[in-house]
Amino acid sequence: MKWTDTYEIAAALVDAHPDVDPKTLRFMQLREWVMDLPDFSDDPAHCGEKILEAIQMAWIDEAD
Repeated sequence: MKWTDTYEIAAALVDAHPDVDPKTLRFMQLREWVMDLPDFSDDPAHCGEKILEAIQMAWIDEAD
């Protein structure tokens, strides 16, 4: 997965952290969790606030 695989990342985060409310997560924690996903392999430097926001919004949609 790459940073731009927003919905794939969100689905993996739902599986990895089923009891977490994504609305309460800080971006730094979200960034770490994304990078810790087993199928994730992208440059940490390619991540910005807009990407993290998109991932968070996809996670919120996925969790509903």
